[in-house]
Amino acid sequence: MSEEAKNPIEAPVVEAKATKAKAKKSKRIVQSGQVHIQATFNNTIISISDSKGEVLANSSAGANGFRGSKKGTAYAAQIAAEKALEIAKRDHGLSSVDVFVKGIGLGRDSAIRAVSSLGIKINSITDITPIAHGGVRPKGERKP
Repeated sequence: MSEEAKNPIEAPVVEAKATKAKAKKSKRIVQSGQVHIQATFNNTIISISDSKGEVLANSSAGANGFRGSKKGTAYAAQIAAEKALEIAKRDHGLSSVDVFVKGIGLGRDSAIRAVSSLGIKINSITDITPIAHGGVRPKGERKP
């Protein structure tokens, strides 16, 4: 028997290959962007993106510790907006935004107020709530 087979506890040492360390991805500086507010009855979701639509930061009432029916409140929407905007302002230098609001929840107005209270200039506010139009044409009656 060979020396390696006699003592299975002492396995030969294999050296790991040295891998290249990845360069740290730099944070982009974005002066103007978009704030998307989705306000439902159950939650409020805030996404902050650049002008192309690439998300810089996001937050929601549920992500900030609100549970159950408290997620749909105006206060929860304000806290969620403040947190997302602080991250975007600190990491990406966001200074002016266009606001897009979707939904009919209680957090619509308070989230917009939170944007202006942080010293970020609001260029425009657009409501993109989908509106029902009666649906598609109904199927006709069956013929005998």
